[in-house]
Amino acid sequence: MGKERPSVDAWLREAKAAPGAAGCGMYLVHNGTVRETARAMVREGAVATAPVAGMSFSFDPEKVERAIEAARRMPGIGYVRVWLNEGELTLGDDIMLVLIGGDIRPHVVDALQSLVGTIKNECVRELERYAEG
Repeated sequence: MGKERPSVDAWLREAKAAPGAAGCGMYLVHNGTVRETARAMVREGAVATAPVAGMSFSFDPEKVERAIEAARRMPGIGYVRVWLNEGELTLGDDIMLVLIGGDIRPHVVDALQSLVGTIKNECVRELERYAEG
């Protein structure tokens, strides 16, 4: 089930009212969800992988906070916000939301890619549960 997902619309309103918002010309949102295709199939090309039915998801809050702070220090970045789910998730459930605001597109794209990559590779634990059958 996991936690209740926050409103991206509310996040954007808050970001646009935050100090430094006048320097942000772009906001990007990443919304990661539980998908049916196994990570091994998508990332490693494994062919004989059963469909995913859900996952157990957890994270290290201290590592996540360090990743957020690193993103905030990237060139041109004026706003960063992250929400991570936790617990037993099913197909379609939200895993994470990441909002990045910054001055120009290349800075915002780079920061989003860096932060999501760090979170996925260093801060979370995802244990996929496979469909029986």
